[in-house]
Amino acid sequence: MKQEMSLANALIGVETGRKLPKEVVEDALKEAMQKAYRKQINIQDAYVRVEIVNGEIEIYHERIVVEEVFDDELEISLEDARKVKPDAQLDDMIPEKVDFKDFDRAAVVLAKNVIKQKIREAEKQLVYEEYCDKIDEMVLGTIETVEEKFIIVNIGKTLAMMKRSQSMPNEDYKEGQKILVVIKEVNKETKGAQVLVSRATSVLVRRLFEKEVPEIYNGTIEIKAIARDPGERCKIAVYSHNENIDPIGACIGPRGSRVQAIINELHGEKIDIFEWSDNITDLISNALSPSETVAVIPNENVKDGLIVVVPDSQLSLAIGKRGKNARLAVKLTNRKIDIKSESEMNELGVDYMSIAKQMQEEYEAKKAKERAYKQQQKIEELKTSELDTLGVDDIDFTYDEDEVIEEENHNEDTLFAAEQEKKLSEIEEAAKIAKELRKDNALGEKKEYTSKFEEFADASNKNEVVQTVKEKQEVVEEEPVIIKKTNFDSMQPIYSEEELAELDEFEDDEENKWDEDIDYEEYDEYYD
Repeated sequence: MKQEMSLANALIGVETGRKLPKEVVEDALKEAMQKAYRKQINIQDAYVRVEIVNGEIEIYHERIVVEEVFDDELEISLEDARKVKPDAQLDDMIPEKVDFKDFDRAAVVLAKNVIKQKIREAEKQLVYEEYCDKIDEMVLGTIETVEEKFIIVNIGKTLAMMKRSQSMPNEDYKEGQKILVVIKEVNKETKGAQVLVSRATSVLVRRLFEKEVPEIYNGTIEIKAIARDPGERCKIAVYSHNENIDPIGACIGPRGSRVQAIINELHGEKIDIFEWSDNITDLISNALSPSETVAVIPNENVKDGLIVVVPDSQLSLAIGKRGKNARLAVKLTNRKIDIKSESEMNELGVDYMSIAKQMQEEYEAKKAKERAYKQQQKIEELKTSELDTLGVDDIDFTYDEDEVIEEENHNEDTLFAAEQEKKLSEIEEAAKIAKELRKDNALGEKKEYTSKFEEFADASNKNEVVQTVKEKQEVVEEEPVIIKKTNFDSMQPIYSEEELAELDEFEDDEENKWDEDIDYEEYDEYYD
């Protein structure tokens, strides 16, 4: 009983500790005991069957029933077989139980090694199946060990290795530290660590932007290219599939919050973000920012090479410290770039401006052809598309009585709804007319204060205004709609006797200021 409990506990311990299924552990144990017994009897082709019942191992040495026995370790006669099993027949397998306590040291060591090997292989297979589909994915890990040439990171179900060349030079790693890493490689056949991770890859920057910028995660903004010098500088070319969204502003975020979170994760690594363009001239100009570019022309001496012309004062800025800016631009554009100053190109006698202009014209012509081709394709699709129509013979004119009744009810409901809609439209129209008339009536009755000079200047139009107001009032009288007039008299300001006396004095002063020698009719055109 103790042996049974100890074996069951050992199996459970292996399952939980190694995170393996129970079937895998039991299969490994069965194969180990089979090989150990064959080692014990020194017969490699012996028939051995191992069963685990309620945590107890049962080993059976089986022999096949034959008429004439040539090898008593593999075969048994029919007569001897029926002593063990009365109903035995030819070709049956007769089991004989074996006690594994009698195994010698060599057999036990073999069983132990086989179990270790099988469990290790099962672990590798399990880890491979877990992480083979997660290459280039970002995971959170915990540093287990820091060595001189590598770092061991626990990423959950296994221990991954990060080489020093894949770490960032501006970071110090400590045991127990939480870090974000990218799975670079998953090996199935290696003896050592089978999962390799990295923090120096450009994929880490891409995953961080996908995490911080929702527009990149849902595909509205696309990261076209990334060039990175780990720990120092990174250049990113972005493109927006929605013209209403600014790709650079979305990546930077409000007050730079999004890009700042990524910079903090990369411990101060500088990030340059610019807009992608399929025009190689614009792309290289953006990639060499913050320097200015005068022209980009082909380099005939180098395959896929380009010569970038910059102002004399911008040459060192375009190249960058230790050639970093130019090197990142080469990685991002995947083109060989030779940066030269304007004075150097003038000394060579190259008319780079005309060449650059010709390149731009060729690019525009190419884009025009592409647009024309796409437009022609759309036209052809519209011409070739056929509408699905039904003939008279395809229509079924047979109806059930219930369907006819439902159709009649539906028609009645439709007519009733149409009548109601018509009545509503008539009411809305009447209300609209009444509103307009009420507005015109209010404008006609509204009194505004005007000075005598304004009345004199507008004397030519006064009669027309009065006539227009009278016509509108006549229209109001002819309209049968009852309109509630606004009482503007109640809205007039109330003055005291002293205020009225001051207003009279003010008007007398204005009359005394009237100069009769001035021809005020000359100013009628100005006020008209």
